[in-house]
Amino acid sequence: MSLTLHVATDRWRAHQDAVLARHPDLVPVVKGVNGYGLGIANLMEAASKLAAGGVEITAVGTAAEAELAKDHYSGRLLVLMPYLPGEDVRDLPDRVIRTVSTVEALQALPGRRVVVDLMTSMRRFGLEKTDIPKLRPALESDLVRLEGFSVHLPLDRVAGDHGGHDYVREVSDWIDALVAAAIPVRTLFVSHLSPDEISTLAKRHQGTTFRPRIGTELWLGDRKALQARGTVHSVQKVSKGDRFGYRQHKARGDGYLVVASGGTAHGVGLENPKNFARGIAGLAPRGKALARQGLALLNRTMSPFSWQGKTLWFAEPPHMQVSVLFVPGGVTPPGVGDELALEVSPVMTHFDRVVFE
Repeated sequence: MSLTLHVATDRWRAHQDAVLARHPDLVPVVKGVNGYGLGIANLMEAASKLAAGGVEITAVGTAAEAELAKDHYSGRLLVLMPYLPGEDVRDLPDRVIRTVSTVEALQALPGRRVVVDLMTSMRRFGLEKTDIPKLRPALESDLVRLEGFSVHLPLDRVAGDHGGHDYVREVSDWIDALVAAAIPVRTLFVSHLSPDEISTLAKRHQGTTFRPRIGTELWLGDRKALQARGTVHSVQKVSKGDRFGYRQHKARGDGYLVVASGGTAHGVGLENPKNFARGIAGLAPRGKALARQGLALLNRTMSPFSWQGKTLWFAEPPHMQVSVLFVPGGVTPPGVGDELALEVSPVMTHFDRVVFE
């Protein structure tokens, strides 16, 4: 009785092979304590299977994730979160590569493998071009084990002619600046560049190998290979006006209260603010957003669960481990032990089980 992610294994792995064919130098990314919802151990095993295609390095988000991953993967591990001078280095094997975003961090990791992160139009973290004069002497130390450089670029392509909007030029400018300072760029790890953009860069900078870091597209790109389902624990018939639940609301009509696995502890009922900063564009999306907010004021919120092809309403806000759903009268309800399909973001969901079928 659990919230389960069912994986169509053959289809899922075929998708990974297709991504690898498009990006032959790819670096799989395994991030989050839930490993994109599939689990770190499962994804490390999948990354190992890509070794036949030349994949010999996998990226993780944090040093803590590297500790979880190292026993499930024998290749090199690249930690994406930059090292902060003074933080616990952790007892990690030599094959673990740390990212550094300052010259001070580079100097604080003598003898360790490092990748130097470069600032981009993301404006998140990384060295600035003004740091290059300090970077060159730091790299000349015999204690530096440089594995390459990295750039992390925005997801959205913003129209305009500003240099920061031309991501090929932005990356190319960084390589030119480093090479002009007598710093060779043999390997550059990149994020959010298309195969065509990488091909353009590779032709322009033939001494550089471009390694695209890919996570979401690799593991979650074929959503039909993944199906989340919650087990039904209880079905209670109610009449209009019957009180129920934590807040003793009245049933809005005759029907059934269905209790299914999947609550706030799993991430069910939580929403990613995907429209933050950009806002909601267009009249139709704005109208739908206003309608949802208006219904929420009336204690009516659509759930991610569905039954017989119809999306179900939350009867009340989801509990920690389960959700209480309303199935209207006239519809045959599910039975105890049945599974309800639900649409959730695996990245935000902690499943009780992941089943490979």
